[in-house]
Amino acid sequence: QVQLVESGGGLVQPGGSLRLSCATSGSIFSINAMGWYRQAPGKERELVAAISSGGSTNYADSVKGRFTISRDYAKNTVSLQMNSLKSEDTAVYYCNVAFARLRPWGQGTQVTVSS
Repeated sequence: QVQLVESGGGLVQPGGSLRLSCATSGSIFSINAMGWYRQAPGKERELVAAISSGGSTNYADSVKGRFTISRDYAKNTVSLQMNSLKSEDTAVYYCNVAFARLRPWGQGTQVTVSS
């Protein structure tokens, strides 16, 4: 069974940084684009960053220039470096397959940006 396990969230002040990590099984990691999604209270889940199996990246306009997605093939992990965080980045962050059939969601990791 595919599992997605996110970690690295927390409370950070505006302008601060966090690095999220997602561990997953090699069966989906090696052949799929992977993405980071987020869901803020009262809003729909949205894709904020994606990386193809070849390393090409895409970002939502709201995070472009501040977030960087990367993947480690040796560890089957996907990471999201988040810099210059804003209060509107507050959400639960999830990783999953991007641009293909979604797998069961993990528990996510809470990111709260507040002074």
